Amino acid sequence: MQAEILAVVNSVDDNKERLLELLSKLVAFPTPAPPGRNSDAAQAFVSQFLNQNGFTVDQWDLYPHDSIVVGTKQSAASSKYQSLILNGHMDVAAIQTDEKWHSNPFELVLRDGLAIGRGVADMKGALAAMLMAIQLLNEAQVALPGMLKLESVIGEESGEAGTWDAIKRGHKADFAIVGDISDFHIQGQGGVITGWITIKSDQTFHDATRRQMMNAGGHLRGASAIEKMMKVIAGLNELERDWAINKSYPGVAPGSDTINPAVIEGGRNAAFIADECRLWVTVHFYPNEDYQEVIKEVENHINRVAKADLWLKDHMPIYKWGGKSMVEDRGEIFPALDLAADSKPVALLKAAHYQVTADQAIVDVSPSVTDGGWFGHAKIPAAIYGPGTIDEAHSVDEAIQVDELVKYTKVLIQFMYEWLNTKKEVDDEI
Repeated sequence: MQAEILAVVNSVDDNKERLLELLSKLVAFPTPAPPGRNSDAAQAFVSQFLNQNGFTVDQWDLYPHDSIVVGTKQSAASSKYQSLILNGHMDVAAIQTDEKWHSNPFELVLRDGLAIGRGVADMKGALAAMLMAIQLLNEAQVALPGMLKLESVIGEESGEAGTWDAIKRGHKADFAIVGDISDFHIQGQGGVITGWITIKSDQTFHDATRRQMMNAGGHLRGASAIEKMMKVIAGLNELERDWAINKSYPGVAPGSDTINPAVIEGGRNAAFIADECRLWVTVHFYPNEDYQEVIKEVENHINRVAKADLWLKDHMPIYKWGGKSMVEDRGEIFPALDLAADSKPVALLKAAHYQVTADQAIVDVSPSVTDGGWFGHAKIPAAIYGPGTIDEAHSVDEAIQVDELVKYTKVLIQFMYEWLNTKKEVDDEI
């Protein structure tokens, strides 16, 4: 059987043009997010491709004109073998009107060993490789007894959690590979959550009353919500410094737990004392932290700050965390993924990487966030492993090396064969 799978791995070289043709078709679907709501045609293509390769397809709308596609292929013996999810997102980064592309972003260009086009690195290149690996294994009629799922999700670029929706719908497995950019490193990730902190007065005052608030004998108990938000920001800075001293994670730069006061909104106009102020914060946390616990830490600290203020203690901060979409409700969650570096699937992935590339795989932590965190949140073992470099993501003339796509396809084929032919322990059987 090893000779059989080796022949399929080696066949990728002869099918490079088919791989690039597949990538060209994916790039030609304009799926930038924001604005999103534009992936119907692309997802229909993936759905048809999976059907033609023996998959049962589950497709549903996350938003109008933005659907999720999950293909499942299994055998009569699948309950006795390990299962796998290959996960990728169809949406790509938005293109600004002033970006100076040298060609149409939605037309694949091949030049100097590079494939150029929006999404080739982030992450239609990996998605094309996943589909190509599936097709070559199917054409060679290689037995893969374990259940295999291919997920083409949307919303990753806008924090819309298509992957989480697939998990909630019941699509789970014993291991998942998220093919987002990792430069062939096998990675976990920290997490990020955004939140709104609001300070709100129960009264509205004219600008001319400020003297009465600020001076002895003024007899007006009021305050500017904007000025009180300055105390909240100072409290966030204090907590951030505490985290920098007392928190760490192997392989991650010290101080990576951060709290960014990203956007501030408040006040009515210059004739009023500001009766409301809203602060949009972005909180980064380590792979071994849960976003719900991080939220509690932030709220508990800021509440202590507020209770020490004579006005804020009666006008406590209001919190709104996360959200299903940066587009729809100005909020997002990317949970962390604490990679189980010593697990059996990671060991097999490392071995497949070495067998194809002759290089030892690097195991570390992603500098960015991906949908991999949703698998971590659901307690599904997973790893981020994909081609391309982070500096190509969202860039003008986005590019990826063609040889990397070939290499990635080969590793996937080797790993899929090994993992999906691995029997479960008796206690793990479905």
